[in-house]
Amino acid sequence: MSDPSSYTYPSPLEGFENLPPLPELHDDHEVWVVEEVLTDDGMILCSEQSNDGKSYANPSNDKLDDSYHQFVAPIESGRGAGFDVHIYYYQSNPEQVAFATALWERIRRSFPELRIYRIWDRPIGPHTVAMFEVNIFTPAQFGAFIPWLVINRGPLSALVHPNTGDHERDHTQRATWMGEKMPLDLSVFKRIREATAKLKALQAERVEKIRDVRAA
Repeated sequence: MSDPSSYTYPSPLEGFENLPPLPELHDDHEVWVVEEVLTDDGMILCSEQSNDGKSYANPSNDKLDDSYHQFVAPIESGRGAGFDVHIYYYQSNPEQVAFATALWERIRRSFPELRIYRIWDRPIGPHTVAMFEVNIFTPAQFGAFIPWLVINRGPLSALVHPNTGDHERDHTQRATWMGEKMPLDLSVFKRIREATAKLKALQAERVEKIRDVRAA
């Protein structure tokens, strides 16, 4: 899998600088509890919490965050799928084959708005065991399908990853797993990068030849 230190990460508070402090005082709609926490070094820390005695009251917003309506950049939010879900099964295990086939049918019937591909009966691409793929296009679909899959995936594992254009990172550092984590053949992405670079070089060479002919 990828090394997290290979990437850079923008601050989660980018765009939220210089805002008023988060609420710490009594709110008319909240009952506050002051909790004393004894630390390892004997210090007592106090934290003001909301009426469940554990969580903090958050500031109110005039509207929901944009991520409720569209995937955050750079996740695909146009015609392409924002997220892929790969659902794995052991092709030599008859029980898992039967369950995967039934799950595939159920997803097609309950979530026809999603894009669902064939059931592969062998490893394909970077996936080292059999699987089928489901595409998700909107946050609403994600919010409906992923919790459903958490409960209904049975003995199968699932890889949930965004589509940002960085295929290797999407399948590794940005991926989320349900169940057993399956090994991926990451050499596939290296071959894709090499093939893409060769194609771009050929295209650039052709463009240069056309320019030379026109200039002659």
